[in-house]
Amino acid sequence: MRNIFLSIFIIVLTTAVFAQNGATISGRVLDSETNQPLPFASITIHSSTQIISGTISGEDGRFIISGIAKGDYIAKCSFVGYQIYEISLLVGELNNNFDLGKIVLSPSTEQLNEVTIQAKREIVSAELDKKTFNIEDNIAQSGGSVLDAMKAMPGITVDQGGKVMLRGSDKVAVLIEGKQSSLTGFGNQKGLDNIPVANIESIEIINNPSAKYDASGMAGIINIIYKKEKEPGFNGDVGFASGMGVFSRPKEDLPTDLGSYSFTPKYIPSLNLNYKTEKLNFFLQSEVLFQEKLPNNEFTTRMYNDGRKTISQVPENRKQKHYIVNGGVDFLLSEKNTLTLSGVYDWEHHIDTAQVPFINMNSGKRYRFWHWNEDEITGFMNFSLNYNHEFAEPGHKIDARIQYTKGWEDESYFLNDSSQIRRGQDATHILATEHTTNISLDYVKPLRSGRLEAGTKLQRRRLPVEYTITPGENSIIYPGMGDWSDWGEDIYAGYLNYIYEKPKFDIEGGLRAEHTSIFYTISPENIYYPNNDSYNYFELFPNIRFTYKLDDKNRISAFYNRRIDRPGEPELRIFPKYDDPELVKVGNPYLRPQFTQIFELAYKLRWDMGSLFVSGYHRMIEDAFQRVYGIDELNEDYSLINKIYQNTGSSSNTGFELVFSQAIKEFWKLSGSFNGYNNVIDAYQGTLLFPYERPFSISATTDKTWDTKLNNQFGLGKGLQIQLTGVYSAAKTIPQGKQLARSSIDLRIKKAVLKGRGEISFSFSDIFNDFGLRQEYEGEGFKVLYENYYETQVARLGFKYKF
Repeated sequence: MRNIFLSIFIIVLTTAVFAQNGATISGRVLDSETNQPLPFASITIHSSTQIISGTISGEDGRFIISGIAKGDYIAKCSFVGYQIYEISLLVGELNNNFDLGKIVLSPSTEQLNEVTIQAKREIVSAELDKKTFNIEDNIAQSGGSVLDAMKAMPGITVDQGGKVMLRGSDKVAVLIEGKQSSLTGFGNQKGLDNIPVANIESIEIINNPSAKYDASGMAGIINIIYKKEKEPGFNGDVGFASGMGVFSRPKEDLPTDLGSYSFTPKYIPSLNLNYKTEKLNFFLQSEVLFQEKLPNNEFTTRMYNDGRKTISQVPENRKQKHYIVNGGVDFLLSEKNTLTLSGVYDWEHHIDTAQVPFINMNSGKRYRFWHWNEDEITGFMNFSLNYNHEFAEPGHKIDARIQYTKGWEDESYFLNDSSQIRRGQDATHILATEHTTNISLDYVKPLRSGRLEAGTKLQRRRLPVEYTITPGENSIIYPGMGDWSDWGEDIYAGYLNYIYEKPKFDIEGGLRAEHTSIFYTISPENIYYPNNDSYNYFELFPNIRFTYKLDDKNRISAFYNRRIDRPGEPELRIFPKYDDPELVKVGNPYLRPQFTQIFELAYKLRWDMGSLFVSGYHRMIEDAFQRVYGIDELNEDYSLINKIYQNTGSSSNTGFELVFSQAIKEFWKLSGSFNGYNNVIDAYQGTLLFPYERPFSISATTDKTWDTKLNNQFGLGKGLQIQLTGVYSAAKTIPQGKQLARSSIDLRIKKAVLKGRGEISFSFSDIFNDFGLRQEYEGEGFKVLYENYYETQVARLGFKYKF
């Protein structure tokens, strides 16, 4: 009995000392003969030198031990009159909860002996499956958006229109808390520049996602993790940021009265509130944006084989207001059950104006003047109900979720044309309302040496579109489009994922099954597409990862993954855009998804002041889709080119990625990334259906390219931080042509004030305005130089106060 009391004393003492953070271990102690719980059994965790922690089982035989650091241990269970039970235990980085299951003790006539400790070396498991960036360390957090923060993260490149790229591809799925969300367009890259980064805790880059994630995203997943308020009572923050963009012009405007916007003002107030009690947690996050912006500034130079050469400019001058509110409440129904009701309301209105001149470059004279206004309201409202049940063992849980989203698009175009051939006015109006329902169930079961994850999901999307035209005389609008379309997508998914971890290796394997049904119904009045489209398919998406642990600081991992990228309604939409009447953009209702297989070998090295991640990867892509150019020879009045989404056959890329971080000095942290890859596009022959059938071709090409990012962060004391980021993307091959090199230098400054409650921030992106997009295309009978000097140069000053 003296030994039992001594064990209890040691347990209480060590638990108070060590149980601060770390893993949680649970189980249940039973009698082997009666199968009844054994209350007051002693459970202790031993390292090579001491008892780390311990506890006593409860009346039901269950126990929980928290705060166990990474390492290799022995768990011992003892009770007076029973044999001691020992279990080897590895606490790595892949699992924070360990269920030892049922510990069955057999009766013994022997007296309980003193504790025997086995010597085991400490071990740390590296996470090569993802890279996690803490937003607290990112200077963009005050007054900036998630997109601003991503610009400074190694391995991420931000492209035109706020699209993020991983390893040279924009086929990236963006998730919130591991799930598709209306905030990011249900996995697509939408709205990232409207999510305040101040509300975000961390951002994860997952190049090889497991089966628990949706299968979309060839290049991988970016997962955004929101902050969880832990302080009780009422708290929040209020902020205001003001900025200005377009201080310089990479290329002078073509002659018009309006030209393109410069010195574009921006005003961004924000308010976040949180109220937490023992049974309730209420949260509200809001932001308003008033701005002028230049989302596109397109110069298109067309060179035809017959000697004609023209240039046009489409400056999309935007005035915009945007309101977004995200709120909800967590109800703690009991210690193990939580119900969360949340919602998002996003409303945006903008007016775009452009005066588009067309210049004959052979004569230097303007031959056409195109003037348009767009008045558009977009947005969505979202309601979500989440139920979380935690079982007796920590980490053993089930999550159920139902979500409904209604999105809207109300777009009116007013088109004015003036030339020697035609003077006229046209108008188009699109009204689209999207309904999306998600139902999902996720289950996690911690195991002694890993965990099991399983789940299912149903997603149903419907997007009917009404299209109205008001043609003028000699209208440039294509006739016979019909006045409606209807798109729908149903996805039924289930997954199983298993993680097994041992001292020298760990394995993760999973399988996701998805059945998808698609339909695209077109008005019978449409003369360009003779048939509606409807199809379904069942696909399996396996993932495998094997990690070998050379030692505590060196890891090697091998990955295999299969992914899908599905075209959404915007890529399928049959109604053309007339921003530039001689370069008409349109979707393709017969577009099919693209599939990608990814093979990767990665190595990670850690040391006291930094880390190095090196990876070699190979991606094989089938049925890739993107826009291709094709000349419209039926128009006798103007030289007209169509820009149409098409599947373009197979391609592959093989690359090498390096990501590093190093503390040079106590005040200076250096991080960066390099991605070099060989892009291979196979030859392909296809057919364009709009506005008439004609062939197009993709030439076989191979091209080596690379991009790099270097990030310097300086902590100068007294709450002052400075961040300087440089980005360079080399020229690369694209279908039908080449994309030219581009670069950017960004500056961010942050200063803590008012005893840490206040924060002043300043940022200046693309200081030298060199990140514009330039592409060269070659098609049947023509060549095109496309240059888009959209707004990338923006300075912003912000202030945030916490209360």
